Amino acid sequence: MRAWLAEIELAVEEEDRGEVLDLISDKYKDARGNSRKEIGDRLLVYFLRQNNITLVSKIDEIVINDETAALVAMTVGMAGANGRALGFSADAYRFQLELEQTAGEWRLIGAKWAELGATLK
Repeated sequence: MRAWLAEIELAVEEEDRGEVLDLISDKYKDARGNSRKEIGDRLLVYFLRQNNITLVSKIDEIVINDETAALVAMTVGMAGANGRALGFSADAYRFQLELEQTAGEWRLIGAKWAELGATLK
């Protein structure tokens, strides 16, 4: 599980959209109605707007059920260089990730997120 989290974090920092999508299940669906494709589209826009993305993450909790399903609560600080007035942007979010293990591989099947201090959606 921790290896999957490290892998997706590295893929985001390297702006490797294909690698991120490889870690997301084709069955992905979240409470906001996003599919895997729509998450991929969001990543594309984010990667085009940011340079030198840096993530600082803290795993708050991992709950594994029957070794095939997991819930991960984490806090992530995100910073990136860009063309804005100050030349960078930074945000902090809380995530609740829902993962499923199939054939020994973890894949993201759902997620909720919100800015730090807001209600998860």
